[in-house]
Amino acid sequence: MNLTPEQETLGRRNFLKALAGTPALAALGVAAATRGPVKGGPIKVAWLGVGGQGRALLTRADHDFVTVKALCDINPTSLQKADEVLAKKNQPPATHYADWKDMLAKEDIEGVVMAPPLWMHADIACGLMEAGKHVLCEKMMAWDVASCERMTACAKKTGKVLEIGYQRFYNPVYQAAYEGIVKAGQLGEMYHARLVWHRNGNWRRKGEPPSPDYDPSRWGYPDFEHLLNWRLYWKYSQGLMAELASHQVNIANWFFGAAPEAVQGSGGIYRFKDGREVQDHVYAIFDYPGGRTATFSSIESNAFENYYEMYMGTKGTLILRAETEAFFFPEGDAGHATAVEVAAKTPGGAALDASESKPATQSSTAVGPTPTAGGESAERGIASRNEISRWAAAIRTGAPLLCGPERAIHSAKACIVANEALKTNQRLKV
Repeated sequence: MNLTPEQETLGRRNFLKALAGTPALAALGVAAATRGPVKGGPIKVAWLGVGGQGRALLTRADHDFVTVKALCDINPTSLQKADEVLAKKNQPPATHYADWKDMLAKEDIEGVVMAPPLWMHADIACGLMEAGKHVLCEKMMAWDVASCERMTACAKKTGKVLEIGYQRFYNPVYQAAYEGIVKAGQLGEMYHARLVWHRNGNWRRKGEPPSPDYDPSRWGYPDFEHLLNWRLYWKYSQGLMAELASHQVNIANWFFGAAPEAVQGSGGIYRFKDGREVQDHVYAIFDYPGGRTATFSSIESNAFENYYEMYMGTKGTLILRAETEAFFFPEGDAGHATAVEVAAKTPGGAALDASESKPATQSSTAVGPTPTAGGESAERGIASRNEISRWAAAIRTGAPLLCGPERAIHSAKACIVANEALKTNQRLKV
């Protein structure tokens, strides 16, 4: 799916026109959707797992909501890079730890933002909650279904706030799309969604051990390669389904108001035969109640389509691209398909042309990515910032979470079963 510039303009205008006069439109202009927890001040937190994703969250944290007291990681190099993040944000340095249990014994903290490898999620999250700490855990929820259920039960037993890191729930573009388009019925009856995450490159990471004598075996990794590239091995990872598909399946569950009943798929290691175990190309079909279907594909050999979600209804199509842009294309009167034509306006320009199947649009405001100084879209940074802030507000004030383990567990189950379907070439019940 690649839209022409004319289609992009029309889709953006249609999206804003569909939201006109609704609270959903107002939400798009709100940078900080969560107000600061006044009572008790910022949450005293630790950051556990400060690799790439952990540091990204650290970069986006609003320190009106959280005060970082400690950093925990088994890789000293990652800790040093996390120090640099805090310094750039003019935050005081935090104490370093390699062992999270040692950190709990020595630090006065209320919560932990954790982004370690997937296979460790359940043990660490439950250990933290049992020690009286609130937890924001990166996606996917856990490596297997039993671990997801264990985390959910532990949160209920301990009464601690557990959020799972699906930042799309906190993204103003997604919130507006759901409230103003999906929930408002502007798509009509939805029977199909297309979920795509395509890239052209090797998922394998390159790096050197922090020291010549560094030994990760005490942490469960036979060598530094397995620690650095844990996503490529089944013992630690659930591959592309966990790291990419679970994001998009979680939103399909939200928009469909249901969870998949069954899944089938195919895939394999087609391009990078470098000793990895997880597939570099995956394809899956998720069957939902009511005759609804979501297809997912993730490939590492072509980036033309990038990543997006497309929801197709009897009244229109909604496209959410790269977490930053929304496009809406009504089907038109009598079910005619939306189309775009470009007609000459002046010798040097063009104008959108409207007809019976291409209704004229009124708004000229764009819904698209706003780059930040670091090259990242402002919308994606806002979503993660809102997620952390809402978690802190839930701890202080009891504000409801937007995702939570009850929602996150359904996408985890679907993606875990999808991997089994890929391996066995079967259609499996979720």
